[in-house]
Parts: sequence; C-alpha cells; structure tokens
Amino acid sequence: MDIKDQQAFNERVVAEYRAAAGRLTETLPGFRLLLLTTSGARTGREHTVPLGYVRHGGDLVVIASNRGAPDHPDWFRNLVEHPEVAVELDGERFAATAEVPSGERRKRVYAAVLAEQPFIADHQAATEREIPVVVLRRA
Repeated sequence: MDIKDQQAFNERVVAEYRAAAGRLTETLPGFRLLLLTTSGARTGREHTVPLGYVRHGGDLVVIASNRGAPDHPDWFRNLVEHPEVAVELDGERFAATAEVPSGERRKRVYAAVLAEQPFIADHQAATEREIPVVVLRRA
C-alpha cells in the first residue's frame, strides 16, 4: 500500500473509531485498536494513527512494525522526539508518556505482544531492523 493509500485508510479508520466511541470499526472488525496522537518530530503538528495494542501490566503496548518495512513508521520517530502523546481508547482520550524499553525488559514485553499478536513475528522476519516496542503509560 503506498503512502497516500495508507493515509486515506488511516483517516477512514480514525473517523469510524471516533464515531463509534472506540468500538470495533467496520474497516478492521475484530481488531483491538487505540488511536495514538503524536507531535511531528520536525513540525510539531499533531498526527493521529490507529494502532493495534496489547495490555501488559497496567500499560498499553504498541509495536512499530510498519508491517516489516525497512524503516520505522513516522509515528515512532515522532514519539521518540516528543514522548508526550495522547491516546484514545474506549471513548476516552488521555495523556500518556511513550517509552521504548530495551534489553531484557524489551524481550519480556515483546514476548507478551507475540503471545497475543503472533503475526508480529512475520513483520520482524521481513526486516533487518529490530522492531521497536513502545510502552504507553498513562500520565
């Protein structure tokens, strides 16, 4: 999917998600989603993307897989620069801080994600980069 198609897809999912107060969307039925709003690394402008997530302890976890593409997704570069983000989940919007764990902690969190979303292993196999794990902690 090229970038314009991806943007249009994301915009449709975001609109459906908000209209349904965070319930399942028609476009991605059966997929647990949250909306992540980051500030652009260069522009500071807000950008919102729909992402699959898992719960790990009291935190939310998302994966910057970019479906196995060779580069990290833009939203990941944004939150590395500006880790204060907004999350929309179940009809609620709240501030959160994004953290990118490393070492043994990353391995534990990544294993928890794979237990719920085994397809992420296919994304990792498709790229040479280590796919980042992002922990979203409510502020």
